[in-house]
Amino acid sequence: MKRIIHTALLLLLALTMQAQVAVEARIDSMQMFIGEQVHLTLSATVADGQQPVFPVYQRTQQMIPGVEVLEQHDDDTVHLDGGKVRMSRTYTLTSFDDTLYYLPPLSVTVDGRQYQSKNLALKVLNVEVDTIHPEKFYPAKDVQDNPFSWDDWSSVFWLSIVLLLVLAALWYMYTRLRDHKPIVSHIHIIRRALPHQRAMKEIEHIQSEHLSSSQDQKTYYTRLTDTLRTYLEERFGFNAMEMTSDEIIERLAHEEDQSKIDELRQLFHTADLVKFAKHAALINENDRNLATAIAFIDETKKEDMPTVQRIQPPLTDSERRSQRQRLTVIIVMGVLIFATLSLLAYLGWSLYLLLA
Repeated sequence: MKRIIHTALLLLLALTMQAQVAVEARIDSMQMFIGEQVHLTLSATVADGQQPVFPVYQRTQQMIPGVEVLEQHDDDTVHLDGGKVRMSRTYTLTSFDDTLYYLPPLSVTVDGRQYQSKNLALKVLNVEVDTIHPEKFYPAKDVQDNPFSWDDWSSVFWLSIVLLLVLAALWYMYTRLRDHKPIVSHIHIIRRALPHQRAMKEIEHIQSEHLSSSQDQKTYYTRLTDTLRTYLEERFGFNAMEMTSDEIIERLAHEEDQSKIDELRQLFHTADLVKFAKHAALINENDRNLATAIAFIDETKKEDMPTVQRIQPPLTDSERRSQRQRLTVIIVMGVLIFATLSLLAYLGWSLYLLLA
């Protein structure tokens, strides 16, 4: 009983493996003339991982008597659904005898087992030659020159003339561009002192002129507040020269501590009274406001600010016109260069076709 079951399993496995392998042979033409070639394709559909072994023929080896194999090559592998692949090999055949050939089944070996394709037929036809009228056959003629045709060469000729004109225009524009010097803006590099250095220098001038103890207090406070406004504008980056004292204090309240702001508020308040209300400040009050300005500048100074300024003067009207003209010439030259390259490519291709 066990032997019967074992035999049945083996038969079932063999049938399953056989069902997974399919061998097919096809030929691209069922007939040909003597000496022509046809292609026979042998394909095997196998499971993924199996490697079919196709028949191998030597060059000019006969597949059957009268049919020679000229060459053979493997085709691309095609992956199918269900984990299957199709592998193919193509054989180039020829024959020199006019008869009907029956091509036998070809064998493909898969995992040591041979699978065969169906048989095929190939009809080789003879070329009919009229031997009764040999005068119809002439020997090969010598090579003759083709007659010159203006229609073939006219487009090349006129395009060559156009190309010469374009090259002449390019040379003219290049010389005009070369003879006119380019517009170069002169950039001035100015090294400036830091904002707190310039402010302290101006305060030194105020001290040297003893304005704090003079009768002209309006001039003293005007110069002192202008110095502070200039410093604030350069140091903090807002337009302090166009702002009122209250606006400056409100703007600084977001960046500095309140103690500094209160002292500066008192300074601007006194200055406004002197300049607009004809208030007469005491000498010690003037000195205290000066010290407040010096202390504020010293406590808020910034040492890592840039000290180099690039100044580029604007171009004049004539320079701008010249610059636009040069830009126009450069654009036109670019278009002409592209046209020149296109014409050269087209002329080269046309000459190749005419002379080939």
